[in-house]
Amino acid sequence: MIAETADHRCPVADGELAVRITGEGPLLLLVPGGTGGADSFRALIKQLRTDFTVVTYDRRGHFGSTDTTTGPVPVATQADDALAVLDSVGSDAALMFGTSAGALIGLDLVARYPDRVTTFVAHEPPAVQLMPDAGGILDATAEQIRMARAGDLMGAVTRFADGIAGAALPDLPRMRLPNESDWLRLFDRELREFFDYLPDLRALRRTGTEIVPTAGEGSRGWYHYQPAKILALELGLPFVETPGAHLGPQRNPVKFGTALRELLLE
Repeated sequence: MIAETADHRCPVADGELAVRITGEGPLLLLVPGGTGGADSFRALIKQLRTDFTVVTYDRRGHFGSTDTTTGPVPVATQADDALAVLDSVGSDAALMFGTSAGALIGLDLVARYPDRVTTFVAHEPPAVQLMPDAGGILDATAEQIRMARAGDLMGAVTRFADGIAGAALPDLPRMRLPNESDWLRLFDRELREFFDYLPDLRALRRTGTEIVPTAGEGSRGWYHYQPAKILALELGLPFVETPGAHLGPQRNPVKFGTALRELLLE
């Protein structure tokens, strides 16, 4: 019998995280990317909860979680939050999946706390600092941040989405942007931290965690596909393609869930 979904609050430094738990089996922590909402995994969780006790959460300051700090939010802080979630559910060692920014958060957690994660599937981490030609990407990101801070949040989000495989927004007049405060937080306080982050390759090479760098087959040729391949090469690990594109966990949950289950249980 699958356990009913349970929610609880996880205290962290300068805030609280809204945590969601469901399913039965080995504990699997899902770390969200994008605007940091646990709901982004809703469809994927339905595919996984028969085989795993699935734990996810809203990142600090997003949706149901709080944050009393100001200024940039470092990746290390976000990784400490993920660790706090594991502590709050009594996990000594867990399986973990992170997508996009969530994959960067997972890489930082595994590098610093390798005994807490047995297998980590890193889906399209935007570790552009690993790329030899990241200058144009960083310039585009800086412009998006400038636009958002200047009041053109919709323009910033549109440019951001246009650079992601399968995520472009429809060209509709006066389309209202949902979750505006979460998008603004992403641009104003997080995006630069994510794109400036360089994974600790030395620590990751030493870790006992099984790391699986992945990218969507539909992301080939896009900037967010390459870092996973470079990461695999740097760590001497296999690179795995998964169904769909960057938003595969959301838009292709059945096929993606099947592939993820195999990677976690093989």
